[in-house]
Amino acid sequence: MTEIIDIREEHSWAVARGCQVLTEAEPVAMPTETVYGLAADATNPAAIARIYEIKGRPQFNPLIAHMSDFAMAERYARFDPVSRILAKMFWPGPLTLILPLAENSEIHPLCTAGLDTVGVRVPKGFAGELIEAFGRPLAAPSANTSGRVSPTSAEHVAADLGEKIRLILDGGASDVGVESTIIKVEGDVIRLLRPGGLAVEDIENRIGHAVLRQDTAGAAIEAPGMLASHYAPAAAVRLNAQVVLPGEIFVNFGSQPVADTDNAIALFDLSSTGSLREAAANLFAIMKMADQLPARGIAFAPIPRHGLGEAINDRLARAAAPRPEVSDAT
Repeated sequence: MTEIIDIREEHSWAVARGCQVLTEAEPVAMPTETVYGLAADATNPAAIARIYEIKGRPQFNPLIAHMSDFAMAERYARFDPVSRILAKMFWPGPLTLILPLAENSEIHPLCTAGLDTVGVRVPKGFAGELIEAFGRPLAAPSANTSGRVSPTSAEHVAADLGEKIRLILDGGASDVGVESTIIKVEGDVIRLLRPGGLAVEDIENRIGHAVLRQDTAGAAIEAPGMLASHYAPAAAVRLNAQVVLPGEIFVNFGSQPVADTDNAIALFDLSSTGSLREAAANLFAIMKMADQLPARGIAFAPIPRHGLGEAINDRLARAAAPRPEVSDAT
C-alpha cells in the first residue's frame, strides 16, 4: 500500500522517510512549487530506471536534475556567465537551465538521455530541503503516467500512479501549477525551450536581454517538454472555442461570453477574474476534474498569450496535438 505523509503535520518524518526510500533506489512523489515530481537519485541508474518504468516514459526524453542550492548545482554542471546571473536572480524558483555537464559530473547518462548537457533547477520549499538532506540531486519529472495531465496535488498522484510507488509526500496544492520554464544560453543567444511558471517577460525585464522564442516542433530533444503531444486528458481538446458543442466540457477564462452553454455537460473557469497566475495554478487540476466526466471533448476559451499565458497556451496546444501511441515530456 502506498504510504502518504503530510509534510505540514509530520515535516521531520517526511524528510527522514523520503531519504530512506530514496536511498533504496525507489522514487518518491514530492511536492514542488510547480507540480508534483517523481523524484529519484539522479546519480543512480537503477533509481532513474524506476522513474522510466513507473511512468512508462521513453528513455530518449531527458530528466531535470533538481538541486538543493546553487553550490550543489555548480558541482554537477558548468555555468556560463549569463546562466550564472539567471540562476542568482531566479533560484530557488520555476526556472530550469540547460547546462554542460561538469567534468566528472556524477549525473548518470540515463538522466540526461545520453546528452552532454543537463537540465538543472533549484526548487522552492520542501523539495529543496529533501534534496539537501539526501545530499545528492534528484531527477524528478512530473509524478504522472507518461503523456498525461501533470499532478498538482497528492490526490492526483495517488489516483494516477496508485500502488506503483511506495511514498507520496503531501504538501497540498502546488502554488504555480505548471512546470518550470526551460532556458538554454548559447553565446549571446538566450533560447526558450519550454515556457513555464516563470514568465519570459520577467526574465527579459530583469536581465535586459531578449529571449529567443522558436518553434520546437520536430526539433532535436534538448530538454523535457519538447514532444509535440503531451499533458493530454482522455477526451479530445479543442482550443480558442467561443461556442459549446453538444456533449462538451467548456473551460472558460475571465468569464468570457460564450454561445450555447446549454450544450455543456460541465462548465469551469480557469480564473473568473482573468488572472493568468490563478489560471496557471488551476489548469491541471481543472483538466483532471474534466477528465473524470463522460464528455465528447474539452473546449477551452481563448487565453491571452502574454506572461504566464504563454505557458498555459503551450500546455494546451500539446494537449490538443495528435497523439502518438507513446508520448511524454514532463
